[in-house]
Amino acid sequence: MQSIRCLALVAIALFVTGCSSFSGGGNQTLPRDASWGVAPLVNYAQAPQAGERAEQILISILAEEGVTPLMYPQQPQKDLLLQDDRERQSQALAWAREQKLAYVITGSVEEWQYKNGLDGEPAVGISLQILEPASGRVVWSSSGARAGWSRESVAGAAQKVLRKLVGNLDFE
Repeated sequence: MQSIRCLALVAIALFVTGCSSFSGGGNQTLPRDASWGVAPLVNYAQAPQAGERAEQILISILAEEGVTPLMYPQQPQKDLLLQDDRERQSQALAWAREQKLAYVITGSVEEWQYKNGLDGEPAVGISLQILEPASGRVVWSSSGARAGWSRESVAGAAQKVLRKLVGNLDFE
């Protein structure tokens, strides 16, 4: 009977951990009161404007941590759809250098969708990097992915991924 319980607990643990995957990061200590910025997240997902959606969630999670980043200047909506995300990211890093920001958070959205099938589970994959704009040096990098439950939203799954990624940072 005891061995059946142990086996069941191991199976549950494997099932739960199989829904998420995270790599990189580590505990990096960065000053909370430094000048921070958020640059565009490049959208590699098929969902339109997934990068912009993830950026907004990221800003709210950073605010929970006491970090209030400047957001790069938004382009008009019609230009936003025509402009390449990498070009927007490059322009935002130039803006961050002009503003003399100490750190900029950027990255990419690799997946942002509901999986096919009866349950339609949300699936999210996001990578983040923290750069020093003056030097272009990457000081921290991490990525995470999660497949949520059938009644969960993509934004809810993204919030969990971003919260875990930002949680790997130690702010002083």
